[in-house]
Amino acid sequence: MTIRHLLLMMGALLGALALGGCGARDDGASADLPSPAPAIWQVTSPEGQQAWLFGTVHSLPDGAQWHSRVVDDAFAGAGTLVVEIANLDDVSASFPVFQRLAYSPGLPPLYGRVEPGERALIEDLVERTGADPDDFAEMESWAAALVLAGGISSGDPENGVDRALIASGKPVVALEGFEQQYALFDQLPPAEQSDLLVATAREAATNDPAKALESWLTGDMAGLEELARTSLLADPELRQALLTARNQAWIDQLLPLVDQGRKPFVAVGTAHMLGDGGLPAMFAARGYRVERLQ
Repeated sequence: MTIRHLLLMMGALLGALALGGCGARDDGASADLPSPAPAIWQVTSPEGQQAWLFGTVHSLPDGAQWHSRVVDDAFAGAGTLVVEIANLDDVSASFPVFQRLAYSPGLPPLYGRVEPGERALIEDLVERTGADPDDFAEMESWAAALVLAGGISSGDPENGVDRALIASGKPVVALEGFEQQYALFDQLPPAEQSDLLVATAREAATNDPAKALESWLTGDMAGLEELARTSLLADPELRQALLTARNQAWIDQLLPLVDQGRKPFVAVGTAHMLGDGGLPAMFAARGYRVERLQ
């Protein structure tokens, strides 16, 4: 696997997880997509300071429209944009971190890290990406899962909502950096890393990108939660590490931004808005008024 090949696949690696990336139908068409009305919430502090929570997708097919009057008006009134990572295109920052954390000598072959009955899933995923299993000889299972997920993502990260918002020119606050994001995966125990690899392969085999995209565009949070229950987020340990724990860390960063009157527009992956561990529920639990605008 060349470095260029790896970088191309890494372009959508985080977007391919946690409902981060959505695609079109198998023929790539997007002209018949529903009118956009993705979910957005307004948060009001006890003192009247405001913020907005917008669940994004990190990659979209060409031609997909996601703007709506409600979203655009909220963004126009915001003072600060808050995203997961601000320097998404900075390969010089991301790739060295990935290389340092992702490789360990003496690992078993990729197919030997899963149960025999799950090997066919991994083989199929590797084949779909056009990779060679030897490419992953010294790559940890979490990194292999991310690279493989990025390799079959049907959307284009260049069309990602977060990129479009960052390009607007508003002041940007990043909740994490590449070091933090990769470390989340690197710190998973080996058994959980294998679970991540298998769950990624299983999701790739059964995923319906068109359904995910339609659910996001129409703000169907129940539908997105159902997708999460049948995805890698169905694993309680993975959901805790990749979503809930991060939301708990983020809320401590977000509360001061709201209370200081900086009017943050929080644009992070839609999965971070789901359920009792989602950001809307966390704000509400802390006494903030949370209103779904769309």
